[in-house]
Amino acid sequence: MSGTRHVTTRVSDEIARQIQTRILEGSFRPGDRLPPERQFSLDLGVSRSTLREAIQKLESRGLLASRQGGGTFVTDKLDADLVDPWLTAVGDQPGLQEDVLEFREMLEAQTAAWAAERATDADLARIGRAYEALEESYRQPPRPAQIEADVAFHQAIAEAAHNLLVGHLSANLLRLMHEHVRKAIGAMQVTPQVADQLTAQHRAILDAIVARDGTAAEAASRRHIAYVRDRTRSAEVEVLRRERALRRPG
Repeated sequence: MSGTRHVTTRVSDEIARQIQTRILEGSFRPGDRLPPERQFSLDLGVSRSTLREAIQKLESRGLLASRQGGGTFVTDKLDADLVDPWLTAVGDQPGLQEDVLEFREMLEAQTAAWAAERATDADLARIGRAYEALEESYRQPPRPAQIEADVAFHQAIAEAAHNLLVGHLSANLLRLMHEHVRKAIGAMQVTPQVADQLTAQHRAILDAIVARDGTAAEAASRRHIAYVRDRTRSAEVEVLRRERALRRPG
């Protein structure tokens, strides 16, 4: 009996590992509901009792949460623990904007290079669709759609890099990146000319990845961040000038 229990425990450990891997790679995202127990156990090739045991292990780690009569969901524990303090800091301290830009440059340049080398056909299709959504978003307001599309494009590239840690960290930092992109795009006042520049820069990244040219993909990403940095600084200087002028009497 104890031997059977030991084997079952080892199987449940393996199933827990498989589910955790799906969470880390982004196949299951925070807020996603796991498939129904009957179907999920069939997909994994295990009994429902083994699946339940695996889910309990992940619930004890805070990665999953069950709702009475509502299924099992992926939590945002990993996201919140990593991102929330930085999200507040970026909003409160303008000086951190340059640090975020440096981090974005490092992350996006390297993931673009890896994506050019490692992306599958399915990855390229996803990046292509993300670019089309981004291109469409720049044709007209509202601004929030542009921000969502911009972040989604870079996340699709990060996932195509096929590095679990990079892909998961990128997903976890999505809200932080979202906040920075929101501030950057908001500060830039996206005119038709700026929209054309941003669209062309993202297109250059996409083309380099499709061409499997990692060097070109990295260079295109760095040019994009350099442009964002320049436009953001110009906008910040303009804001300071306006505030100074308003404080002067008469």
